[in-house]
Amino acid sequence: MSEFNQSQTYVNQAGVTLQAYITRVFTLMGGALAVTALVSFAGFNLVSAALASESMATVAVVIFFAAMIAQFALCFALSRRIATLQTRTATILLYGYAVVTGITFSVLPMVYDGSTLFSAFAFSAVLFFSCAVIGHTTNVDLTKFSGLLIGGLIAMVIATIASMFIPALRESLFISYIGVILFLFLTAWDMQKIKSYYYGTQGGVGQMGGNLAVYGAFQLYLDFINLFMQILRILGSRSRSKH
Repeated sequence: MSEFNQSQTYVNQAGVTLQAYITRVFTLMGGALAVTALVSFAGFNLVSAALASESMATVAVVIFFAAMIAQFALCFALSRRIATLQTRTATILLYGYAVVTGITFSVLPMVYDGSTLFSAFAFSAVLFFSCAVIGHTTNVDLTKFSGLLIGGLIAMVIATIASMFIPALRESLFISYIGVILFLFLTAWDMQKIKSYYYGTQGGVGQMGGNLAVYGAFQLYLDFINLFMQILRILGSRSRSKH
């Protein structure tokens, strides 16, 4: 019996199955997406009402930027302390991040119409789950591309920041198309990492197994959100060009 098969037998006896572990990860991720959608919908209604008042509009802007800062803080806390957090605390941080993302997303209906938002979500869902399946089933070790993917992510962040000051970059969709490709690859890679979390914790058992399930859900959540934003920008630009 190979080492892999021995590990597989032990996992099935001591922990949950791989399928159950992945289901747990996607349940957490789906819950986070649902929270973001509900908060963004409620936030949109509140922001729409607040903009009618000049004083409340200022408060809304402050809340928006505070939510952006909170996103960075929560992301840092969850990423850096995942090994020491209680699983319940990690889960709270995940859903806390989903809440503040929902707050920042509350302005999207003011920029894009409903059909564009729905189309972007539908495209994102299809592409995301297709790449998740590829990451789950492929025998290719995607970790060999990790340096390239991380480098591409850093380059994209820099280009996004630069686009705030350079009109040519801001108006171009090149960054968005690259972003779609990048986050599709990251989805497949993160899906493969979730399998390694499972085997590395001997079947997803214990606090570390639970924590890594939350962290895996967080990584997939970020992949989906970023993929959605890139596709939304592409579809939104095309929609505006038709008018």
